[in-house]
Amino acid sequence: MSFRVFVTGVTGFVGTHLVKELGSLGASIFGTAYPETPEGWDASTAEGVFVQDVRDEKGLASLVAQIRPEWVFHLAAVSNVKHSWQRRQETLATNLTGTLNLFEALREHAHHARVLYVSSSDVYGIVSPVKKALSEKDAVHPVNPYAFTKIGGEILSQFYAGIEGLDIVIARPFSHTGPGQSPEFVCSDWAYQIARIEKKQNSPVIKVGNIDAKRDFIDVRDVVRAYILLMQKGKKGDVYNICSGDAISLREVLNILLSFSSESIEVEVDPDKVRKIDLPLLVGDNRKVKRATSWAPKISIRQTLEDLIQHWRDLLS
Repeated sequence: MSFRVFVTGVTGFVGTHLVKELGSLGASIFGTAYPETPEGWDASTAEGVFVQDVRDEKGLASLVAQIRPEWVFHLAAVSNVKHSWQRRQETLATNLTGTLNLFEALREHAHHARVLYVSSSDVYGIVSPVKKALSEKDAVHPVNPYAFTKIGGEILSQFYAGIEGLDIVIARPFSHTGPGQSPEFVCSDWAYQIARIEKKQNSPVIKVGNIDAKRDFIDVRDVVRAYILLMQKGKKGDVYNICSGDAISLREVLNILLSFSSESIEVEVDPDKVRKIDLPLLVGDNRKVKRATSWAPKISIRQTLEDLIQHWRDLLS
């Protein structure tokens, strides 16, 4: 039997992969895009995609009242850390006020909907000692505007779950990548640069930021599987890390990507690609989500990166 699913930011990187997974469940999918539906987006995967800014309280409420969803995935956000420093007002308005607007719309028009609020591992910030897999019980120390808005969204989620009775589960995904990701993010940036070098569209130099940082990378396709399982089995008001449990240095990621190319490519540090504040290590403990849902990541980092670089080769062809 079909059920109605509403996905904010449905045409984005994660939303596109989520829609593919939801389609196999027989869901009727509706969602928002802003400022427009991207060119080339497969409209056949959703019943309705509406150009809607989550900062527009009345417009969003009207849309929720029209759709009356049973499941809601809140993905819409300013999600690039560098942009969050450059566009602080927009980041706070979209990520915090937009979340408040959605929860208010659900409170009024779809109170019994099951909701997944997507936070971020960035909320953990810099921890001591740094050689530690972070669990949901660890303290948070946001060190950039994006992380601040995400922990704010978690607090809003727990308020609306505990006080207003909304059925909200919180996901804290760690760094995720895969085919279709914007080149504004590190793995996709490097894969795109290599693909352009192979096409003789760039000189054979790849520009990087800090490649000594270590991250817990996970494939976006594993992430969306976890999101759906949390909607089915997650506990209202609880937070769940979505991660592999292993850290890999960005240097190693870069070397894997370079190994897929026969080109001779030099590596050059670009100061513009170095974060204002960078975390030396970010690795998560995924035991809680495994216990709750029996989820486990299936796709290796090498396979993810190979699929990512092939995606860019195909697009450039």
